[in-house]
Amino acid sequence: MTMQNEVSEEKVAVPVPPSKKRTSMMRLYYRRFRRNKLAVFGVFIIFGLVVFSVFGPMMTEWNYADPDFTALGAPPNGSHWFGTQKSGHDLFAQVSHGVGRSLIIGFTTSILTTLIAAMVGTATAYFGALGPAGRRMEKVMLGIINFLLIIPSFLIIALVIKGYGGSWQLLILVLVIFGWMGAARVIWSLAMSIREREFVTAARYMGVSSGKILWRHMVPNIGSLLVIQMTLGVQATVMAETSFSFLGLGVKAPDVSLGTLLGGAQDVLYSAPWLFFIPAGFLTLITLAVAFIADGLRDALDPNSSAGGRA
Repeated sequence: MTMQNEVSEEKVAVPVPPSKKRTSMMRLYYRRFRRNKLAVFGVFIIFGLVVFSVFGPMMTEWNYADPDFTALGAPPNGSHWFGTQKSGHDLFAQVSHGVGRSLIIGFTTSILTTLIAAMVGTATAYFGALGPAGRRMEKVMLGIINFLLIIPSFLIIALVIKGYGGSWQLLILVLVIFGWMGAARVIWSLAMSIREREFVTAARYMGVSSGKILWRHMVPNIGSLLVIQMTLGVQATVMAETSFSFLGLGVKAPDVSLGTLLGGAQDVLYSAPWLFFIPAGFLTLITLAVAFIADGLRDALDPNSSAGGRA
């Protein structure tokens, strides 16, 4: 009888299958992002543009600031691959420098404005959950944001940059100062639901400081929105810098950006079209690549998006 029981127990015993390895969130996002072929293509374009801006000046004997007086307004040739301007400056060297300058301005401004918008937007929403005094503070901060949104920032930025000689560092500063309000208002509307969540309330009653609640609990919960906002901010900043420089209100000589190259070529569009269309082509590559990447990130980070497919 005892042996029969042992045999039956051996038959009943079912080997437990090894538990499946859990997929991390970053790996999940990577898989969903990789399914968007255009987004992957956009990453390769941005990577190629960064490589071009870093190593491009080493590929030519000409410096972007040194003119060649023997080739004034020359079309593309073996010595000057993208041709030269009327002043004799090599366009290949200037485009490689200009792409790097535009990318630096775009990424730096977008990262800083996103960080400021995240902190201000979540803080404004958090104050609204702190009773009557907090709600008054929320109204004050919203009033400041709305006031800054209606200020004609374009004219102020143009006057500041023109008054200080077209420094690209100053251009980044003023673009950051006047570029975070719109995103902060969107983030505030999204953070209003997060401030009512149990973990935020629990942290508040446990005595966790407001700064830690904002930085460790509220901001990470809108991380996907911030990543997409930052990516789209790069595109918007590059276009803004190009517009300012095209109008002669942004980066000034001897420095070069894609906007200054396009602005300098508007008078010779028909006689020397390469001076306009080559910088315009690189500007189009930047904006298209960033738009593709933003679409891919939206599909990867949005759990309700069907474009990313099943993880």
